[in-house]
Amino acid sequence: MKKSNVCIVLLVLLISIAVIGAFWHPFWWLFIIMGALVVLTIYDITQAHHTILRNYPIFGHFRYAFEDMHAQIRQYFIEGDMEGLPFAREQREMVYERAKNVGLVHPFGTIENVYRSGYEWINHSITALWPQQQEPRVKIGGSQCARPYMASHFNISAMSFGSLSANAIQALNSGAKLGGFAHDTGEGGISHYHLKAGGDLIWELGTGYFGCRAHDGKFDAVQYREHATLDNVKMIAIKLSQGAKPGGGGILPAAKVSRDIAEARGVPMGKDVDSPPYHSAFSTPRGMLEWVQQLREMSGGKPVGFKLCLGRQDQFMAILKAMLESKILVDFITVDGGEGGTGAAPQELSDFMGTPLLDALIFVHNALVGTGLRTEIRVMASGKIISGFDVAAKIAMGADLCNSARGMMFALGCIQARRCHNNTCPTGVATQDPSRVQGLVVKDKAQRVCNYHHNTVRHFMWVLAAAGLTDPSQLKPELLNRRLSLTEIKTYRELYPYLETGDILEGRAPEQYMKPWAAANAGSF
Repeated sequence: MKKSNVCIVLLVLLISIAVIGAFWHPFWWLFIIMGALVVLTIYDITQAHHTILRNYPIFGHFRYAFEDMHAQIRQYFIEGDMEGLPFAREQREMVYERAKNVGLVHPFGTIENVYRSGYEWINHSITALWPQQQEPRVKIGGSQCARPYMASHFNISAMSFGSLSANAIQALNSGAKLGGFAHDTGEGGISHYHLKAGGDLIWELGTGYFGCRAHDGKFDAVQYREHATLDNVKMIAIKLSQGAKPGGGGILPAAKVSRDIAEARGVPMGKDVDSPPYHSAFSTPRGMLEWVQQLREMSGGKPVGFKLCLGRQDQFMAILKAMLESKILVDFITVDGGEGGTGAAPQELSDFMGTPLLDALIFVHNALVGTGLRTEIRVMASGKIISGFDVAAKIAMGADLCNSARGMMFALGCIQARRCHNNTCPTGVATQDPSRVQGLVVKDKAQRVCNYHHNTVRHFMWVLAAAGLTDPSQLKPELLNRRLSLTEIKTYRELYPYLETGDILEGRAPEQYMKPWAAANAGSF
């Protein structure tokens, strides 16, 4: 609690004592209040940390108290249905209702401003269809993969144990088990909370190699094989970068390294845990692909891919060049938008680094098509995807399937308090404080996660059927519309150049693709 809040609490306590004392003597309360105010005034004018308190003793405390409460006041009393960042109230309430299996229809028309710049929609068909009851699955695993995974179109994005609480992790995985979809572990390793329910896992390997980390912080093949061959683990993802902090590593302070977290990450307690901004297992695109091949073999042939927030385009092209030269292919690529995510980060990295999802997704899809690799590699999109329309729109842009992190947090009960970084999450989702975590009941929230996934996929299938389509693969960029101004509307096919197979290899692609391709080097990042 902030010092100003402590002072206010003490004042309230003194006043309460005074009121009780007033029954004994009518003026007793006055002496206590005046004494407390004098003590507080002396403290304020003598302390050297806060100018406001030195200049405005006593009253300055209200400034800090109101500053601490302003987000809650705005959220509950001022914010409109379409306001609120990063997610509007309307969006949050949609997730809450679908997680509770209520409010599956929308009353009295849209409150969206359909004439604003940036508004998007998919045109329906006169010959619309009845929605399919069974979701078609996406096969992840190309010709070099012996054990492909049949994935849902909507899965849990990367959130580590440590970033989220033990109860939150267990509820997410239990929900994934109930609903039959995948749960990305994040880079914090595989804990027993991930394994207890038996839900499908995507094991993410970050630069800290948590879960397969040697004493010197390098990759440990023995530990990797032990975890990668677990039945729960269905895919392995190498984290090159993430949208929450593109280009940045991280430090988990020693105070947050509990016994469970230390066990999951393979690190000692009592010491800060570094996540470097780069990998030590490889240093070149070719080296990365050789490591991919090793990871796939040691896992028993499971799909192996990588996740990145798109940065320098020539470096991404270098990986594609290395695939063509080495003949070693990844099975999937997860594109994480620069919009950020659940991870806490310096504001400069969060706000101004990394390519936003829309631009990154289209670039990655086109680069794979233009180099003839798209049919072998699945593309997963992650970044502010919470509704069935969001899933349909990203697939129309070029994705095969989608992941959601903050949507799943809302399903767990997150209220967008934005206190993930200071261990005071009021709903027990993003904290390690036992007194807060105990409020998150695993069985109840697991069912809500399952409900949210089911209803999001259900609405995705409704969008598909309304457009007259029988399969998600039929969603194309010409079906997705975007308003540029009051009088100008274009489809994504008209807004962006979409390449044909081999366009980059044969030199037919636009300069925005040929330039980074020419600068790319398979032997160096």
